[in-house]
Amino acid sequence: MAHVVVVHGVGQEYLGRSSLHGPVAAALADGVEAAERAGALPPGSVPDVEDIDVAFYGDVFRTPGAKGGRTGPRSAAEVTDPYEVDLLLAWAAAAGGPQEQYGTKAPTPRTLQRAMNALLRSPFLPGPVAERFLLGVLRQVRRYFGEDVVRERAMEAVAARVGPDTTVLVGHSLGSVVAYEALCAHSEWPVRTLVTLGSPLGMPSLVFDRLRPAPRCGRGRWPGSLVHWTNLADRHDVVASVKQLADLFPPVAAPAGNTPDAAETPPEAQARVLRDVQVDNGWRVHDLLRHLTARETGAAIGEGLQAG
Repeated sequence: MAHVVVVHGVGQEYLGRSSLHGPVAAALADGVEAAERAGALPPGSVPDVEDIDVAFYGDVFRTPGAKGGRTGPRSAAEVTDPYEVDLLLAWAAAAGGPQEQYGTKAPTPRTLQRAMNALLRSPFLPGPVAERFLLGVLRQVRRYFGEDVVRERAMEAVAARVGPDTTVLVGHSLGSVVAYEALCAHSEWPVRTLVTLGSPLGMPSLVFDRLRPAPRCGRGRWPGSLVHWTNLADRHDVVASVKQLADLFPPVAAPAGNTPDAAETPPEAQARVLRDVQVDNGWRVHDLLRHLTARETGAAIGEGLQAG
């Protein structure tokens, strides 16, 4: 089994593990090599292709018998699901769009379209099919948190690729949520390093408060096997609207009731660390391959591979 496993984000339902592996492995190697050239890693840190794998779960969102055409709303004005509405407005607010208080009243179709337009003007979703793509993204995030079978199959896809030699897990976008929840469910895994890219894990209400296991006292659980966690985000990325995760996922247990010593740091937790790092991905702020080619990402992955 591979030493590093990458968990992709949304919008990959018409691809597969093998079709993603080539570009992902090449970009990851480029990032580690960039960190090596910068002196952040020793020579010889670049992993071989066979040491890199992809956990593919995109097909859980693919409708059997579909010919590639997306179903559902064709414009933001047609979005009616409450979760999708709230997520769209929250991302738009992060992009500097309409500041309507989501979750309090039903927004008008015009408000939703204005929110979509704000996202389309941001570096988040460039391209002529951006609106249709984003509508699919909203649906996939909602289904992951709202349909247990989707959630379970996504985590099973990660479990199928993690083996006794896997020490680094990389999660992009929604894939960072899948990777985190899978790690929490499998404390026996040998994974010691988690790298999250463009992660929505810190987004209140819509993501953070829906995690499994559920956060306690405002803190998310630290995955039991983990030692190092590096969270990377572009400052313009609206999906990673909360870019500082260190305070939300401290490497200590959340206090249980009023027990005075419940929040004390156990000895084994003292070496654990979560680092929040900013990257510059140019005009494709949320793109997986640009994240992987970043020197900062390469350094985090390379350090994890060396630590074993």
